[in-house]
Amino acid sequence: MLEEFADEWANKWMFHYRWARPVDRDSAALKIVRMMKPGLDEPEAEITAMADQIAERMVGRVWFVGSSEETAGQIEEGFQHAMGQLDDHLAERSYLLGERPSFGDFGLFGQIYNAITDPTPGALVGARYQHVLAWAQRMLWPCCDGEFEPWESLAPTLTPFLKDHVGARFLPWTVANQNAIVAGEESFSVELAGQTWSQKPQKYHAKSLETLRDRYAAISDRKALDEILSSVDCLAAVVRPT
Repeated sequence: MLEEFADEWANKWMFHYRWARPVDRDSAALKIVRMMKPGLDEPEAEITAMADQIAERMVGRVWFVGSSEETAGQIEEGFQHAMGQLDDHLAERSYLLGERPSFGDFGLFGQIYNAITDPTPGALVGARYQHVLAWAQRMLWPCCDGEFEPWESLAPTLTPFLKDHVGARFLPWTVANQNAIVAGEESFSVELAGQTWSQKPQKYHAKSLETLRDRYAAISDRKALDEILSSVDCLAAVVRPT
């Protein structure tokens, strides 16, 4: 579920920050040119033109992740709130679930590490969330240095993050997205953490929700899992409606 959250919601953080401001836009576009064409020896004007073309194309696609003037504040507020909670959680352990990386670590790492390579989110994380920054650097060379922790030791600091960002934002959004696709709607709105979120529906996310529900349904004894999911407001969304 954490890996799915990273792919389908945390990408909004990274993608929005990367293309919302000129400083991040210019930095990211130039990085992409350099990665696509290492050793590029074209004149500087041509490199700049290629970067401008990439930036223009990507800025025109921010709607795909739901980034807009209306949702920008929600995305940035959510990112900073999540970073604070993750920072508290990672102060006590090397990875999200203990002393070895999980699918959740790899999923979140991809979004957060890319974000911190851009000026604005990089400055935020570097100045305020040192444990997140250390974790992101650790994930460049992840190691199994121990075992996963039991839920009882994870719960005090992981529960707030799961409840506020997976339970209150991601899962209601992905269910609303699927409902909009089934209904053939061109756009949808949903209340997330007390605020209205509006965007066009995305077909891939509906497929990934079904995969998440398949994974949940395949577990034979779900009693302990259901107690955890219920405590973080995530149970209803992963149970396939009958």
